[in-house]
Amino acid sequence: MAKIKSRGVLNVGGTETSALFSLKDPVSGKVTGFDAGLAQLLAKYITGNPKVNLVQVSVATREALLQNGTVDTVQATYTITPARAQKIAFAGPYYSSGDAILVAKDNHGITKVADLAGQTVCTQSSSTAANSIKQFAPTANIILFETNAECQQAVKQKRADAYVLDQAILLGNAYRDTDVKVVGEPFTTEPYGIGVPLSSPEMKSFVNDWLKTIEANGEWAKLWKATIGTVVSGDVPAPPVIGSAQGS
Repeated sequence: MAKIKSRGVLNVGGTETSALFSLKDPVSGKVTGFDAGLAQLLAKYITGNPKVNLVQVSVATREALLQNGTVDTVQATYTITPARAQKIAFAGPYYSSGDAILVAKDNHGITKVADLAGQTVCTQSSSTAANSIKQFAPTANIILFETNAECQQAVKQKRADAYVLDQAILLGNAYRDTDVKVVGEPFTTEPYGIGVPLSSPEMKSFVNDWLKTIEANGEWAKLWKATIGTVVSGDVPAPPVIGSAQGS
């Protein structure tokens, strides 16, 4: 943390294409969303300034960029799993999502996970969703793509009947593209964590303490209302208990 403070900027692994979580405005260049807002709050907590250097990550590169020191944290709808926790450490969880289903707007035959039986279902390679599909819809034909955009396009082009991934990401897709919709409720629980280097246990403790602070002072709820809460109806959810997810 002293090194980050001296540098004056937090190097964060994230994305610029995830609506509601971390999306870059092509005109202003500003990145907004729940993950982006948390990164800025953490940067301000450490350095006194919400300055963030956003480094683009993918599902395949997140652990490596933390391990080699390119980024200080990864904040990118990053599901905590025991396998990932062998390579890096997780602070949090700070949000709980779950796998859900995205289909074309004119698809009325798929409304719940049971309807995926026998259907062609896509998801991102290296995501946790592929195993969820195998568990809840074992007869589905699974096809894998590298990116969120490729999966969404496959649904729009009828090359896939449905796309399964974290509801939070799918809601962002539907928010930006009215040709697709999210159906049903999440059928798994996906706790999101903030990735930090495994070699820096003091940073994990520091970030966990900061999360407890922003949850207690209302900053977490305020950020949720301004981002995810613009699409998800209802009251602000209770944040998950810090340390409650396996691997965190």
